Amino acid sequence: MEVDQGGGVAGDAMEVDQEEQMSKQFDLLLEQAQDLETSAPDKAPQAYKDIIFNKQELEDPNAKGREQAIYALGGFYVAQKRPTDISALTKELRPLFSDLPKAKTAKIVKTLIDLLAKTTESIHLQIELCIDTIEWCKAEKRTFLRQRVETRLAGLYLQDSKFVQAIDLLEKLLVEVKKLDDKLLLVEIHMLECRTHYAVKNIPKSKAALTASKTNANAIHCPPLMQAEIDLWSGVISAREKDYRTSFSYFYEAFEAFNAAENMKAKTAMKYMLLSKIMQNRPQETSSIINSKSGLKYASTEIEAMAAIAKALEDRALKSFEAVRAQYCMQIDEDPIIAFHLDDLNETLLEQNILRILEPFSRVEIAHVAELIELPLQRTQAKLSEMILDQKLMGTLDQGIGVLIVFEQEQVRSTYDNSLKTIKNTSEVLDTLYGMAKQAA
Repeated sequence: MEVDQGGGVAGDAMEVDQEEQMSKQFDLLLEQAQDLETSAPDKAPQAYKDIIFNKQELEDPNAKGREQAIYALGGFYVAQKRPTDISALTKELRPLFSDLPKAKTAKIVKTLIDLLAKTTESIHLQIELCIDTIEWCKAEKRTFLRQRVETRLAGLYLQDSKFVQAIDLLEKLLVEVKKLDDKLLLVEIHMLECRTHYAVKNIPKSKAALTASKTNANAIHCPPLMQAEIDLWSGVISAREKDYRTSFSYFYEAFEAFNAAENMKAKTAMKYMLLSKIMQNRPQETSSIINSKSGLKYASTEIEAMAAIAKALEDRALKSFEAVRAQYCMQIDEDPIIAFHLDDLNETLLEQNILRILEPFSRVEIAHVAELIELPLQRTQAKLSEMILDQKLMGTLDQGIGVLIVFEQEQVRSTYDNSLKTIKNTSEVLDTLYGMAKQAA
């Protein structure tokens, strides 16, 4: 018996035609709402909401048309600088979410939080929205979405310098996500943990979190931008351990990935590349990085600041170095990683200059040292005291008459060390012989 299959094919074709027709109707309504953005901005939000809540009762089984209207309205609020309206929209949409697939709901919520992040000075509003969304997720038992919003909230706590709340939230999340074995989310959580511990100067825990993130990233196909973030922070930790050669390699890998994706974090990676060269005492190599084809794309005040620091270091001019720090104070100090390393470099340069100036003297006025080094007397005196206490300078300060007395470097003969080593070795030989004699007996 033959089966007529033509009816099934015809039915599919009709469904496709109906979907296309509905899509065109939604597109037409969206265009009308977008026109209102310029002609009557006050009416545009209501026009979008009519589409979102489907006032015309059009067929939209996949919710594609309504989803586009939500993103368009969110974008309109960002352009109008209305962050509170984005937050209100997220709450207003919740009755609609019960009719949508959970994956689509998660995508819409995350996109709206991203749109809110694009508005200025909205971090507290973002935190409030995330907390409110987490409570809603708990009530609706949407674990997948809750975990991702909690991860986002931990990042916002870090951004707002609420480190204790961030660490507490991340610890709870880690326990939960490890049971589910969601590797990609674990990578993200461990990276946040790494950044948070680094911010509170707990370098060992920061390094441990970074290692855990790398381990989980190796077990999956890690997205390129996430891998670039891991490389960037690997470089930061290596730089903190003063391994600037390794840190440069990591920063270069991160820069290449961010640059290929045209992500603005490429500029940050480039700044850190320049920092690594400066800290390696190879400032002359920074110009080739800045003037390269990919480097020229990121020309900015921050890059100018790093170039000026490199020039001052190349000239070995401490006064010029400090003048550049003061001139580009905003660009340098806004990044705590760069500020930390340049403070360290500044102190090293100052110590080298002081030791070079003191070489011909056995007794010298502190005021004269301050004059030679072109720094205030108070700072020079404080630095000399610090160097004496750290045993970097053999001498003493006679503050009563304002004089530094430099002691001659004691030449300790190697005979004492050699004698101690000989005695130790002889003792070990005798112990071995005694052991062998006991065995023979």
